[in-house]
Amino acid sequence: MSQQGYVATPPYSQPQPGIGLSPPHYGHYGDPSHTASPTGMTKPAGPLGATATGAILPPGPPPPGPHQFGQNGAHAAGHPPQRFSGPPPVNNVASSYAPYQSSAQSSYPNSMSTSSVTQLGSQLSAMQINSYGNSSGMAPPSQGPPGPLSATSFQTPPRPPQPSILQPGSQVLPPPPTTLNGPGASPLPPSMYRPDGPARPPPPNAQYQPPPLPGQTLGAGYPPQQANSGPQMAGAQLSYPGGFPGGPAQMAGPPQPQKKLDPDSIPSPIQVIENDRASRGGQVYATNTRGQIPPLVTTDCIIQDQGICFQLSNTLTPFNNTPLYLVNHGESGPVRCNRCKAYMCPFMQFTEGGRRYQCGFCNCVNDVPPFYFQHLDHIGRRLDHYEKPELSLGSYEYVATLDYCRKNKPPNPPAFIFMIDVSYSNIKNGLVKLICEELKTVLEKLPKEEQEETSAIRVGFITYNKVLHFFNVKSNLAQPQMMVVTDVGEVFVPLLDGFLVNYQESQSVIHNLLDQIPDIFADSNENETVFAPVIQAGMEALKAADCPGKLFIFHSSLPTAEAPGKLKNRDDKKLVNTDKEKILFQPQTNVYDSLAKDCVAHGCSVTLFLFPSQYVDVASLGLVPQLTGGTLYKYSNFQMHLDSQQFLNDLRNDIEKKIGFDAIMRVRTSTGFRATDFFGGIWMNTSTDVEMAAIDSDKAVTVEFKHDDRLSEDTGALIQCAVLYTTISGQRRLRIHNLGLNCSSQLADLYKSCETDALINFFAKSAFKAILHQPLKVIREILVNQTAHMLACYRKNCASPSAASQLILPDSMKVLPVYMNCLLKNCVLLSRPEISTDERAFQRQLVMTMGVADSQLFFYPQLLPIHTLDVKSTTLPAAVRCSESRLSEGGIFLLANGLHMFLWLGVSSPPELIQGIFNVPSFAHINTDMTLLPEVGNPYSQQLRMIMGIIQQKRPYSMKLTIVKQREQPEMVFRQFLVEDKGLYGGSSYVDFLCCVHKEICQLLN
Repeated sequence: MSQQGYVATPPYSQPQPGIGLSPPHYGHYGDPSHTASPTGMTKPAGPLGATATGAILPPGPPPPGPHQFGQNGAHAAGHPPQRFSGPPPVNNVASSYAPYQSSAQSSYPNSMSTSSVTQLGSQLSAMQINSYGNSSGMAPPSQGPPGPLSATSFQTPPRPPQPSILQPGSQVLPPPPTTLNGPGASPLPPSMYRPDGPARPPPPNAQYQPPPLPGQTLGAGYPPQQANSGPQMAGAQLSYPGGFPGGPAQMAGPPQPQKKLDPDSIPSPIQVIENDRASRGGQVYATNTRGQIPPLVTTDCIIQDQGICFQLSNTLTPFNNTPLYLVNHGESGPVRCNRCKAYMCPFMQFTEGGRRYQCGFCNCVNDVPPFYFQHLDHIGRRLDHYEKPELSLGSYEYVATLDYCRKNKPPNPPAFIFMIDVSYSNIKNGLVKLICEELKTVLEKLPKEEQEETSAIRVGFITYNKVLHFFNVKSNLAQPQMMVVTDVGEVFVPLLDGFLVNYQESQSVIHNLLDQIPDIFADSNENETVFAPVIQAGMEALKAADCPGKLFIFHSSLPTAEAPGKLKNRDDKKLVNTDKEKILFQPQTNVYDSLAKDCVAHGCSVTLFLFPSQYVDVASLGLVPQLTGGTLYKYSNFQMHLDSQQFLNDLRNDIEKKIGFDAIMRVRTSTGFRATDFFGGIWMNTSTDVEMAAIDSDKAVTVEFKHDDRLSEDTGALIQCAVLYTTISGQRRLRIHNLGLNCSSQLADLYKSCETDALINFFAKSAFKAILHQPLKVIREILVNQTAHMLACYRKNCASPSAASQLILPDSMKVLPVYMNCLLKNCVLLSRPEISTDERAFQRQLVMTMGVADSQLFFYPQLLPIHTLDVKSTTLPAAVRCSESRLSEGGIFLLANGLHMFLWLGVSSPPELIQGIFNVPSFAHINTDMTLLPEVGNPYSQQLRMIMGIIQQKRPYSMKLTIVKQREQPEMVFRQFLVEDKGLYGGSSYVDFLCCVHKEICQLLN
């Protein structure tokens, strides 16, 4: 961590010492009194100079005037209060996509205006990646560093641009700023892009032609793409005639043909990922050195725990699948510091021959308990150092004593309760029958401890519509018994003995029940349902059994029956893009908030499977699953033959995953900084205890730290995360993770060590949390400002002197702009009425519990060229950038983002591939309704199915496959995920956003 301050974290509200920039002129997330807080910061172990590597854009004149960035692109404006004045008109610019039908143009607004392409080409025609140690790419010394900032630089309107500044030729006047055409960027002369060596000759530029209108003749179409994603060659130098529409150059004569900016000239996430894999993939990453930079989350490597846990500095996955060593000190319990209560770990320093130890967190000197005493060797290390996990490993577990248990008695094993909505629609579409049939299978695979033969988890069953039906499935019964609770206002559990049972003992009765449930309600015409009383009933049942547990609820409609938690349809599109839009993300009633609090208090986690055919108010229904550490699954317009496999995969994975119950987490830090905010599926009654009814291997908690005192470069910054939880066998345990970070007084060290993937995870969660309280346009504005502020701080304090108009990016953060733009274009932050309110609430909840690897893929999807597949290799084909320009008519591409999977087929796809994958004679015969590829016994099919399996197995959600043919209407859905392009529902392209950020930086540095 840097003693000079920090760069990365919202909210920015006060000037930070040492950064050298005045405070940006905008608001913050959440509480206005909330002060700035750093995420974890590291520096590399080796010595560093005052400079660091970076990405440089060649010099040009500084951009004229301030600008803003809205959900529909970057645009110029005056002051922050005037930003985001509402959705732009969509009828004044023609769409860059070929319309599939006459109505498609209005449904999918403009992608990018022609004038925007012109001026953006001049602005960002090339980029260099250089080390400041080299003379190449550096500005002449005579240019000097930018002058110091004054306090007025954020408040005083800049002078209007002077026409006399413009030079004839390659430089152009920016177009008039609008919300559609992007930023009025100033031109920059091109140079060569050199990721790993000298520049090479440019390749011939292939011009892209849009898909033809119906009835038109096919032209050259998409340009052919290279199969690999290695270092890209530099593009030709571009010069653009004319200025803004109606300017002198356009009025003087016919417009000249415009050249398209080569996107290979700007930093590529794919290149960064591939470079890291090439240099660190498959290697052993030992954690014995404090503060070393870990591989990217997209790189597979071998982690060797040697005293520091492998966690990204501000995002913790407390319950990953890695088996840990178990330490049992019997009735004495774990050894802890007397002052700060930190647990024994590698950061404790033993003294006085082993009789005392100094706490690494608070420096308190403690006596070693007699049972724990051991002599020291010649370097002051205990003789049993490598025999004790808590002294030699970064992650391990303790067996907790009764002092750590509720009511000072051992907990009972947890229970699973399955709660099925048996309303009319679920019975008629076959969903209830599908669930009952599948439960027979998955109950055989209830999670159990490795040494146990059978699972200790008990199970129970409830069905419901307007009333609740409890089932007695005691093992000595010949037939299951049903008891009905009609008083949903005051729910009670009508039976204790026989409701929660051991599956193995009551298997025959349970199977009998699951066979009967579809028949029992076959003639039901009840369409109204309740929801809050269902959760209440499950929690009361677990409370009566004195055990933690998990509710699996299968629900499909808005709960409109008279009962607590009754909801009404409030899907009001008029609220979109107004200050009241935040209401759509808040629960309708406080019933669900108080219900979640009670569930956490009793260790009751809720997982919800939703099957909506219309609006169901996910913001309300999903609140309890989110706050209790459960999971929300949503299958909109569920169709048995298309969606059942995805649902069944999710159900199986959720039941079988590793999980802990009734958990409390506390994060302790060494002096000088502290944890101030937490993001995830959590509940907090106090400012320090993070409570979770359950925690599983797919959930992550992101922590914000505040640097509020002096830090030492010698001792570094230490973090200990302790999670107290109950295992699936009913044992109380403490899981400990220890992390050591370096401290530095040099900002360059901080930027050198930045983890961009973790930063985006943090920004996404903090922004999505702020949605509940602040207007979306304010949040978008803050994200753009903070991106610019981070990069401006680097430019001012770390970069070598260069022209003020150069865009210089830290090497470790050169893909921050593209990732931030992907976040801004996510449907949660886009205020557009075309996007389903439930879908926005659903994705918001998903991101709040995502780990770094999942959020990286979610915001920047993986796009693989399947037509380059080597059937003799088991490796995945090299990914390409998420842009329409990377697609080719003769290609087949697989796209995955963790929720969705698409197989895109070019109109000229190779017939042998089509036949090999789909077992049909031609492109025209492919059935795009299929969600599973047919099992064809040939290498192409087997290889593709293997690749899909590899992508899927690492992800918490089952991805439904969608087949997309080029130039057919469903392709519009696919195009939403080409995140480097202009968004279909608004949102700037990567190039637009980079220009926007560049102008913000110049504004900050002026």
